[in-house]
Amino acid sequence: MLEVIMSSFTQGTVWAVMAIGIYITFRLLNITDMSAEGVFPLGGAIGAILISNAINPWLATLAAFVGGVIAGAVAGWIHTKLKIPPLITGILMQTGLYSINLHVMDGRPNIALLGQETIYSNWESTFGISKNMSVTLVALLILLVIITLLVLFLHTEIGLALRSTGDNPRMSQANGINTNAMKTIGYMLSNGLIALSGAMVAQKDGFADISMGIGTIVIGLAAIVIVEVILPNRSIGVRLVTIVLGSFLYRLIIDTILNQPFVDIQPTDLRLFSSILLGFVLFLPEIQKGVTEYSSRQSITRGGKA
Repeated sequence: MLEVIMSSFTQGTVWAVMAIGIYITFRLLNITDMSAEGVFPLGGAIGAILISNAINPWLATLAAFVGGVIAGAVAGWIHTKLKIPPLITGILMQTGLYSINLHVMDGRPNIALLGQETIYSNWESTFGISKNMSVTLVALLILLVIITLLVLFLHTEIGLALRSTGDNPRMSQANGINTNAMKTIGYMLSNGLIALSGAMVAQKDGFADISMGIGTIVIGLAAIVIVEVILPNRSIGVRLVTIVLGSFLYRLIIDTILNQPFVDIQPTDLRLFSSILLGFVLFLPEIQKGVTEYSSRQSITRGGKA
């Protein structure tokens, strides 16, 4: 069980970068962005192809982030300038990026990174630690930088304008905020982090695959919603930190289901259980609401009898 917990924590820290990216559009901008399933493998593809061509892995990972930012700028332009709804924008991006990702990968469906230097390998050799520990430490360091910079940014004038755009676009426009620009910035930040996570996952797994983005939106939303149910109404800084916890809990639940001894469950069932878990988590607030209303009625009934 301890091995499952440690593995889940390692996976959770890497995927938390992607969950934070999804949080920016899903919660801060109130936009359902489906482009994550195309941007995630874009990051993996850029990172893998550069590393396989002897580019420094940190530069390759940074390039993956920049590639995601560019994809986000395109998505923002499609949504704000062409007036296409966010859901359709995400579908268009997801579809178009499939071909772009294949071009980035030189037409290959996957790129192996076995034997290549990654952002984790130096830590293994320098400190003499296991690969999982190396991945965890590097991911936590990256998360610390991301969360710190995001919190600082979201308390600047532009950051507050971005948050205001998500809360009330009409009122924001009335106060002179360029909501289209704020949405585009949100798309760029979100997709940049998602692509960054794709590059990190590709280096962790030892390969980038054209289909590695399938289900990422479900994973990200599950990590966000799980922790919102457990720890509701938190400040923006605390919420970004708790998303790391949500990502870990999601992976722990999935890994526990896959490794339990009672029912033979194959790894191919992962997407099914991810969807079921997300559906259940999304329904939890309604269960809590029903329990609260029932308790209130019971209190009123007891008070009347008294």
